[in-house]
Amino acid sequence: MTLTIYNAEDIPQGSDEWLEARRGIVTASTVGKLLTSTGKVANNDTSRGLVETLVAERLTGHVEYVHPTPDMIRGQLDEPFARAAYAEHYSPVEEVGFYRLDTDAYSAGYSPDGVVQGGGLLEIKSRTPKIHLRTILTGRVPAANVAQLQMGLFITGEPWIDYLSWCGGMPIYVERVAPDPRWFDAIDAALTEFESNAASIIDAYRNLTSGNPVAPRIDHYAEEEIV
Repeated sequence: MTLTIYNAEDIPQGSDEWLEARRGIVTASTVGKLLTSTGKVANNDTSRGLVETLVAERLTGHVEYVHPTPDMIRGQLDEPFARAAYAEHYSPVEEVGFYRLDTDAYSAGYSPDGVVQGGGLLEIKSRTPKIHLRTILTGRVPAANVAQLQMGLFITGEPWIDYLSWCGGMPIYVERVAPDPRWFDAIDAALTEFESNAASIIDAYRNLTSGNPVAPRIDHYAEEEIV
């Protein structure tokens, strides 16, 4: 088992190097697609779609561009302000580019939004007022984010992770989450199943395409030089 930690200066999140480090592997942001709401290994259109996407990345050596949604853009813009607020009111925090865990059975990755001084992680979510209000009123991490948090703890071995919900004009919400052995077992099972499915698909693909001509990769969306 090998844990590789990439510095934020070497592979900033979103850079080509960052994409390459996570190409073809399950990451904390996607592992939830491999699990059901009850923590079982999923077998549905969502899980199969993720397997196919990651297998295609392995086969082509290429990560397809995903056009950012308004929520994604807001999250990118809010993140440094949320991290600074956490550092001011809670604890100093540093940025890390990427954690990659490689075992004999599988590889997996995680990009935390911060590593807290003295031990611990930080995960930031920029929310709409409605969702942020709901999180404050319920007093718990939204169910959709639990798998990501537990995957971060599973990969890094850190003792806890602080979930920070951020919405401009509203009080920030911070909840400390500890490792959950039940989630760790579910994640391990999902990653193992993923690798088994990926290997079967790759074998079938290679058998079905042996000897076929390969289409050249053409970037139709490359920026044209302005003269």
